[in-house]
Amino acid sequence: MAGKRQFTTMCPMNCHPTYCGMTVEVEGDKLLSVKGDPNNPDSHGFLCVRGRATREIFNNSRRLLTPLRRVGPRGSNQWEPCSWEDAYAMLIGAIQETQPERVAFWRGHGSGTTGINNNLILRFARLAGFQAWIPAIICWGLGGYGLALTGIMEANTKEDMGANSRTVIFWGSNIASQPTTAPHLIAARKRGAHIIHIDTRRAEASRHADEVILIRPGTDAALALALAHVIIAEGLVDQRFIAEHTLGYQTFAQHVSQYTPEWAEDITGVEAERVRQLARVYAMQTPAMIVLGGSSMFKHQDGWEASRAISCLPALTGQLGIAGGGLGPRHRAFPHGAKLADILADVERRPGNYVPDHMPSITQAFQEGKIDVLLILGTNMLSSFSDTNSLARGLDTVKLIVGYDVFMNETLRRTADLVLPSTVWLEELGLKDTATHLYLMERVLPAEGQARSIIHLLRELAERLDIANFFPWEDEEAHINALLAPQKMPSGRSLTVADMRELGGYWQRSKLSHISYPDHRFHTPSGKVEFWSERAQSVGLSPLPTYTERKDVQSSPTALRFCQGRTLTAFHAFYDEGQALPALAKVNPEPELWIHPLDAQSRNIAPGSQIVVFNERGKFAARALVTEDMLPGAVWMRDGWAGINQVTSGAPALSTSAIEVTEKTGVHGGQAAYDALVEVQPLARV
Repeated sequence: MAGKRQFTTMCPMNCHPTYCGMTVEVEGDKLLSVKGDPNNPDSHGFLCVRGRATREIFNNSRRLLTPLRRVGPRGSNQWEPCSWEDAYAMLIGAIQETQPERVAFWRGHGSGTTGINNNLILRFARLAGFQAWIPAIICWGLGGYGLALTGIMEANTKEDMGANSRTVIFWGSNIASQPTTAPHLIAARKRGAHIIHIDTRRAEASRHADEVILIRPGTDAALALALAHVIIAEGLVDQRFIAEHTLGYQTFAQHVSQYTPEWAEDITGVEAERVRQLARVYAMQTPAMIVLGGSSMFKHQDGWEASRAISCLPALTGQLGIAGGGLGPRHRAFPHGAKLADILADVERRPGNYVPDHMPSITQAFQEGKIDVLLILGTNMLSSFSDTNSLARGLDTVKLIVGYDVFMNETLRRTADLVLPSTVWLEELGLKDTATHLYLMERVLPAEGQARSIIHLLRELAERLDIANFFPWEDEEAHINALLAPQKMPSGRSLTVADMRELGGYWQRSKLSHISYPDHRFHTPSGKVEFWSERAQSVGLSPLPTYTERKDVQSSPTALRFCQGRTLTAFHAFYDEGQALPALAKVNPEPELWIHPLDAQSRNIAPGSQIVVFNERGKFAARALVTEDMLPGAVWMRDGWAGINQVTSGAPALSTSAIEVTEKTGVHGGQAAYDALVEVQPLARV
């Protein structure tokens, strides 16, 4: 089609709760520009460097445009082009030579850039009898587990925070993970709200805070229990809310009497008096909202204990179901309102011997040779799994590994036998949902080269493997219409894609409440906030919130606690760790380790120097960022770099039986521990 055309869409990055709007301009089959959408009700024109860089995907010499078949030994990175027919024959032949339960899907953020694929992958796997694991176990699942035990899964919106909160505690969360929250945080502060940032380092959120509290990594549960101690001891509890909407308060109050601020000071490094002041501000300067971290703060052996303890605080003070209170925006947390339809509801999983959504069990299944065919969809396993050395050994046992992605990555180069080229967001029809809105993503460009969408791939496989009822809709638009069924127009009929086009591509959720739990019905068997959890007790966990002291075996008395997180210039390992897009490669040239000047000086590490980070498990190279924004005794790096999880633990954070008690609420807590104590030295010395 001739002439310039402009479309509204959404950024393909999956930075939930931050999804940013885009306007794209195309001419014929060529993308001319990518900009922030000024009319988007979530992002209001904001688009970070990650989103702006996506225009570099097109006409990129590194993009995968044809199926590739490995011709050298695994890890040689030697490939030859092949046809899709040859690729299908290779994949289907391997599937038909084994049992369904020995075929597995592992998907990542790259499979969900258009918002509609992930449940289709699960639908396909259930009908076929294949393994298909939930990638939340890499990300938010362990934090979600603690929240689910307490029963607080919904979140108040960023708009509610900006308009109503008098106190906002950013606890382990960062503006880099949700930049569209920042304007509302700034609005709250201008209105007079008191902003507190609790973290292991000073980060982007610190610049907007009135107070910054640096806490030792992995001790958040101890701080939360001490806050609860002060709130109860000083009579700051909302007794009416406790009586009407909670379970187990008296036992909990007795339990936390032992967790004094002095006890917490020894563990967290936060002075006892400051703990008391924080508790008073939170309980008295209300409404107060806690914006809880989505992933990084929970990625250690007992990380779920932090969210379990923190989520008790709004219940103690009666700040649930009110404007400006509760828990704020968080990764994969939604406010009260209508969701999308569940396309898995009509599908029963075939009987089989399934490996649970549990990272250590998945790694073990690979190592024991239980998987013959693995499809890796839009992810870099060797950058995201903990203890990737064990994972790599397990992947060596898989007979056929098939990758599907936009660019090559470390996992595909090292382990894949067949690589299939993926379409990108402007080449597909999609639908994304933020906390408050749904957004239509139009197909505006033809697929480049021989790239195919996930839906196309799965429909082809379903037909060739004779898997019935996988895609019962006429086309992709009909599929999205099915997803939209719970969203109601003023007339009462369901919203459709055609309606969204007429509305400019935006839709505010039906029945949206900016306040979570307006009905005070919580996500527990009792329907109340559970200080005491019978579900936890039934699987051998403490029924009450606890803090477990970390018992790592130190390789040396001066070993440093290794932490990971997000930055505004990268999103996990997207686009080959950002290196496939020039704009991202420029701002992410190599791994960079934050280290405190005292720790650097004692190791003769100069600012900007090349270093090696190592322990008994493995090592990787980086460059030193020497900064007082980091706590002494700990180091930090953004996640997504290949190699960094060679040093992490991989031990189970929860048992396979424990994770089952929250799966009905959609929470999969089967994460492995990312704990690591490391040593750091100048590169030349190792």
